[in-house]
Amino acid sequence: MIVDITELDREQTIRSISALESELFGRGAWSESAVRQELDAPARTYVVDMDDHAGIRGYAGFWYDGDDAELMTIGVGKAYQRQGIAAALLKRLIQEADTQGAARMLLEVRVDNMPALALYQRFGFQRLGLRKRYYQPEGIDAYTMSLDIARPHIAGFQSANTVRKEGEER
Repeated sequence: MIVDITELDREQTIRSISALESELFGRGAWSESAVRQELDAPARTYVVDMDDHAGIRGYAGFWYDGDDAELMTIGVGKAYQRQGIAAALLKRLIQEADTQGAARMLLEVRVDNMPALALYQRFGFQRLGLRKRYYQPEGIDAYTMSLDIARPHIAGFQSANTVRKEGEER
């Protein structure tokens, strides 16, 4: 079940996300302090995947600057990977970004993270460029990627009273 983090106990959520960070990202993981700082930063939207028995199985969030949504992180505990949780989290974030008015979503991903690359490509993200030695302390390169968020673009308007039926003369 996908839940907005604002609906949960804040300190327990921070501890859970930090524990998952350590499991997933090793030396590059966010500490509890870093997680707290990220969640306190302006214009952030974070969701988690929860199970009644297991607690938080995955988390994801983005920053929205008024034009672009920047995917900040997405992670799923190793025991729960390859079950569609990351896809459900990403789908929810894209929907939230669209609701907030984002024109596109941007992200960085390790060039050697094949499961994440496959996920992003499945959702339609396109590769923009390469950031050398982006992920520290390992010095791993990152691809930058972008997804245009589909929204109707209205170029003009016409009053319902002036719309004519097909074949009707002016």
